[in-house]
Amino acid sequence: MNRLSAAKTLTHKVKKAMPSYVIVEKCDGCKGLDKTACRHICPNDLMVLDKSCMKAYNSEPEMCWECYNCVKMCPKRAIEVRGYADFVPMGAVVTPMRNADSILWTVKFRNGHVKRFKFPTRTTAEGSAVPDGGFGTGSDDLTSATLFTEPASLGLAEVETVKR
Repeated sequence: MNRLSAAKTLTHKVKKAMPSYVIVEKCDGCKGLDKTACRHICPNDLMVLDKSCMKAYNSEPEMCWECYNCVKMCPKRAIEVRGYADFVPMGAVVTPMRNADSILWTVKFRNGHVKRFKFPTRTTAEGSAVPDGGFGTGSDDLTSATLFTEPASLGLAEVETVKR
């Protein structure tokens, strides 16, 4: 069995069992770089490059968070995610396409209908976000029941708590 056949067999087995999988015909291993784009972006360090066939794969499918970072980052669009039914209708395929200012989500349903949703990646200019939203930051007491900008962000003078 040659390397590409081995990679296809591995992908076929993995495709049925996991959310994210690599389409081996499209993957070029990011042209042999030390770290592929999918490996660089994966928050759980699951994506690995098989140096014998220069194809990426998900090393621990059961640990995949379905965050779609690898899908959005892959320059060859060689990664897809098999979504769970609570997010993706059964049999549908969701494909994100990212550019500098937005992400376009394409949902292709099993009956052939296609829907597209476009969202901006930012709603403020880079570097201009105000973490506290202009509200006071409340208490620095780590044992306090209030959150970062409470009570000001709630429009209250005080957050009510259960007294013991």
